[in-house]
Amino acid sequence: MRGDIGLFRVFTGAALAAALALPLAGHGSEAAKAATERDGRHDFDWEIGTWKTELRRLVRPLSGSNEWAEYTGTTVVRKVLDGAANLVELRVQGPAGRIEGASLRLYNPQARQWGLHYASMRSGAFTRPVFGAFDHGRGEFYGTEVMDDGREVMVRFVITATSADSAQFEQAYSADGGKHWEVNWLATDTRVRP
Repeated sequence: MRGDIGLFRVFTGAALAAALALPLAGHGSEAAKAATERDGRHDFDWEIGTWKTELRRLVRPLSGSNEWAEYTGTTVVRKVLDGAANLVELRVQGPAGRIEGASLRLYNPQARQWGLHYASMRSGAFTRPVFGAFDHGRGEFYGTEVMDDGREVMVRFVITATSADSAQFEQAYSADGGKHWEVNWLATDTRVRP
């Protein structure tokens, strides 16, 4: 995986189920039903603003290595298209270098899901979009990622607003169909007050 796209490479369980032709975990449950019936167009409203970002990235995911790179910087989230979308700008740096990228998030009211379209400054191109939703203020997303060595692995991504002024982002990979997960991206954002 390119190390600078981990935060944005997320998919929902629905997209994963379609991609892998597997049943959606929790399908038929009250939580799944509520998530599909609610309008999530304001799910990211809490994140609009400027954030101090402290990020840890596992340098070589799924390799057995425990070497982490640490970064600090900012994340800026802006509403666009009258709130039907938002734009995220990530700029962090550390001893391992810089990570810079942008994510355009678009809400699909028919699917009641967000599409995240990420572009890295390293590649200068958008990655394929990923899709997700929130349930009770917690965004939990699943999907697939192609590693640098060509392996396709599962991705679990969780976004949690821990307060009005702080949030956590965690990404994990699974190479065995979701039986075991390895966390490879941890970010804590703290709101910057004007």
